[in-house]
Amino acid sequence: MARRKTKNRIVCGIKEKKLHRGWGGGYFLGFIGALVYYLSTATGFWNGVLGILKAFVWPAFLVFEVLKYVGA
Repeated sequence: MARRKTKNRIVCGIKEKKLHRGWGGGYFLGFIGALVYYLSTATGFWNGVLGILKAFVWPAFLVFEVLKYVGA
């Protein structure tokens, strides 16, 4: 069976479904929420810059806290 490069990958004649659809909007809302939180608690300019950087990686903080809570 010939394979062609298309927008959706074809494996054995079946189109793969994209499972990550819709997560971009949730990540964006979480980013905005984290950004507002970190900037509102910042006490200075550099703490605000650090807050912006932390807002980009908020899922890592979430997973870390969950694993710490579970005890893994």
